[in-house]
Amino acid sequence: MSKQSLSRRGRIVLVLGGARSGKSTYAQRLAEQWWVRPLYLATAETLDSEMVARVKLHKQKRGARWACVEETLDVAAVIRRETPPRDGLLLDCVTLWLSNVLLKEGEPAIQARKDDLIAALQTTPTDVILVSNEVGMGVVPDSELGRQFRDLQGWMNQDLAAVADTVVFVIAGLPLVLKGQDPLARP
Repeated sequence: MSKQSLSRRGRIVLVLGGARSGKSTYAQRLAEQWWVRPLYLATAETLDSEMVARVKLHKQKRGARWACVEETLDVAAVIRRETPPRDGLLLDCVTLWLSNVLLKEGEPAIQARKDDLIAALQTTPTDVILVSNEVGMGVVPDSELGRQFRDLQGWMNQDLAAVADTVVFVIAGLPLVLKGQDPLARP
């Protein structure tokens, strides 16, 4: 089998940060530097007017060069799908996706969904940027559900970081590369 017939696994970049840290802006800038025809995989649900306004603003910031797929649960299926003529995928965000799975399918579904996501990431030839919140640096949540979610998100981030080629932590709009090479310096 020739080297050309072997499929290449795409790069995986995990972008972490707190709320309003600049992680989504950084990930979008990275995607626009890397790709001509990016695909945005949105996990948010628009259940109220505030979320409708947020989604509208995000779409305006992205512009016409972006295609968008909205999927709240089966993100692995979207990653596995052929995306031509799209040349990269930005999933924003893992945190909302995890919340969707927890609230709609329950904690028992999380491990299977996470395993499916990681398998899809490890086999797709497409570069993928994942955006996720770092939720474990603040006050301990006062509710059982809040503590459960914080723990699940922390474990999710650890598992994604283990398979990612690059992990970037964004704070106050400034990126700090935790693993791999600076993705903005990519040739």
